[in-house]
Amino acid sequence: MAELRRETGNAGETPELRRLRRRIDALDRRLIKLLNERAELAREVGRAKVAAGRRGIRDIEREREILLRVAIANGGPIPQADLLTLYRRLFSVTRALEAADRRRSEAGDG
Repeated sequence: MAELRRETGNAGETPELRRLRRRIDALDRRLIKLLNERAELAREVGRAKVAAGRRGIRDIEREREILLRVAIANGGPIPQADLLTLYRRLFSVTRALEAADRRRSEAGDG
């Protein structure tokens, strides 16, 4: 981490700027943990769908429900369109994880 700090440079960084950046760094660590927790839950959903005999990975209705809740919950300052784009990307990533899990599972069955 010290190398990273040297590479990015701290010249002229005020104590306030350092404090704010430390808070951002801490939030980033929390966000990463939460995003990975969400991804693991999505993988569990995928396994539950397989166990229930559901073949499809994408659930467009469920995605719409989530996007609606996200839009309603968004109080800014992130613009609505940008936040929804982030969530659509999150859906794409978790669908890819689910697809990879399914491929591994099918390969293990054969």
